[in-house]
Amino acid sequence: MKQKIIMEKYPVYELEIPFNETNFKSVDAIIQHLRSNIEEHPIAIFIAIFDHYAHTTTIESGVVGEGIEDAKNIIFCFGKELKVPEVLAVRPRSIGVAKMQEKFIVTFLEAPNDAINETMEGWAKKLVNML
Repeated sequence: MKQKIIMEKYPVYELEIPFNETNFKSVDAIIQHLRSNIEEHPIAIFIAIFDHYAHTTTIESGVVGEGIEDAKNIIFCFGKELKVPEVLAVRPRSIGVAKMQEKFIVTFLEAPNDAINETMEGWAKKLVNML
């Protein structure tokens, strides 16, 4: 799993999973697996699935990057505390799953809580068969 800054400001975790390193055959299958992880977590709550690919391709001026065949986000929240209103700016969480020509790419924005990052990173890494 890589950590990187995209668009010069967003800290993102990214995991590339070649098709031959996972049993998952589709974005939907990965999203469903992640949903199971969320629903089994003692604090996390599932919110929604957003079909980013379908949304973007239905917009007249929408642009999908070369090689992206499918892309969805699973949206959820770990928020067990709401001490200040500013925390709403970093919630809820989202994990994106994109299908490329020969791999899946799983990404999420770094959370302000190390334990939450470790949980999401663990969920992503379990998608790879060779762990």
